[in-house]
Amino acid sequence: MSSAPHPSSTTTPTDSPTDSLVAELTADLDQRLEAADADLVSQFPGDVASRQPIHTVYIPADRYADDVVALWGQQAQAALTEHHDLLAGLLGEDVAKEVLPLVAAKLASEPIEDLRIDFEDGFGDRGDEAEDVAVATASAALARSQQGGTCPPFTGIRFKSFEAPTRARGIRTLTTFIGGLLHSGGSLEGFVVTFPKVTSVDQVEAMVHACDRIEEALGLPTGSIRYEIQVETPQSILGPDGSALVARMIHASAGRATALHYGTYDYSAFCGIPAPYQSMEHPVADQAKLVMQAAAAGTGVRLSDGSTNILPIGSPEEVRTGYALHLRLVRRSLERGYYQGWDLHPAQLPSRFAATYAFYRENFAPAALRLRNYLSKAQGSVMDEPATARTLADLVVRGLDCGALLAEEVQEATGAEAQTLIDLARPLRV
Repeated sequence: MSSAPHPSSTTTPTDSPTDSLVAELTADLDQRLEAADADLVSQFPGDVASRQPIHTVYIPADRYADDVVALWGQQAQAALTEHHDLLAGLLGEDVAKEVLPLVAAKLASEPIEDLRIDFEDGFGDRGDEAEDVAVATASAALARSQQGGTCPPFTGIRFKSFEAPTRARGIRTLTTFIGGLLHSGGSLEGFVVTFPKVTSVDQVEAMVHACDRIEEALGLPTGSIRYEIQVETPQSILGPDGSALVARMIHASAGRATALHYGTYDYSAFCGIPAPYQSMEHPVADQAKLVMQAAAAGTGVRLSDGSTNILPIGSPEEVRTGYALHLRLVRRSLERGYYQGWDLHPAQLPSRFAATYAFYRENFAPAALRLRNYLSKAQGSVMDEPATARTLADLVVRGLDCGALLAEEVQEATGAEAQTLIDLARPLRV
């Protein structure tokens, strides 16, 4: 008994009776969605391919000098030496043997990845004369460190907010610091401004206007001044109409916003959290950071967690408590997709790098195997989709960027060169 042939066995796509409908609908939808397609590319261009620092170090402006990175490195190395056995015990001996030599090398070569000269909370209100002196001194010192090759790859300042009481002082510091830096022979390469205590989209738009005017006055190309939005107020997360204003802030920045930085203590205080319970892992912090994460996804704007003010200094018990807490919090942030945080003291650098390096090295071998299978289209025990392969590549690239992984071991384990992994990890939408 015979059966009728399946349509696919007698009809090819070229002579399908629906071809004209497909062509008509495609043209119709292309026209209908043209504006939406353009908006998607402009508003959600994809991840930035460049390196993201794993931390930002805040140094009060009056304490900044062109040798400060070297001094922090020396103090961090001394802390690592003094507390080596304690850190090894907290990490586990096997992990410590693999990680701590890499940390020691990092502290000797690049102890600070990103530095902010702080004219806001870390400096306080000392009057215009004192702040003007600090601006002139610090801008000249940063220019010298740039010229001498002693500054970190990423630098910047934090100025006072655009709230009415501090607006004039903030604008004065922002303008005169950039002018002083350029006048002293410095540059804005790798330079990012921290825009604090943002409470409205209007302030973000005002910042765009201020940057436009400063660039025009100083003869800089448009877009030279980049800034990160510091999420320190509940108003930046939830607006009066109930919308997530932080998402609108990103798109109001005219492409100047590079990151969202969570401010642990200001945000917690504004939410009424008692001081002993203010923390990067408090539920109000997690809620804010989840909103930030969703708002920034696909925009190219990066994320940074906040800081802990419990330092690993003092008595042996205080040192142990500080290191155990910092190691755990850094790890917690990494697991939640927050790859950057703040450090406030040289003694925090060993635990920052140790926790970060341990995270990347622990996850490297399984990620590399899955990437090798994905890239070679080999069958493995896990069937990864393109989105997952992208995150696997991103993990490896971040490990390379910070020094946790070496280029030779990555290529050997994945079978791919670093640029191939970067292209996979951080594709741009076209």
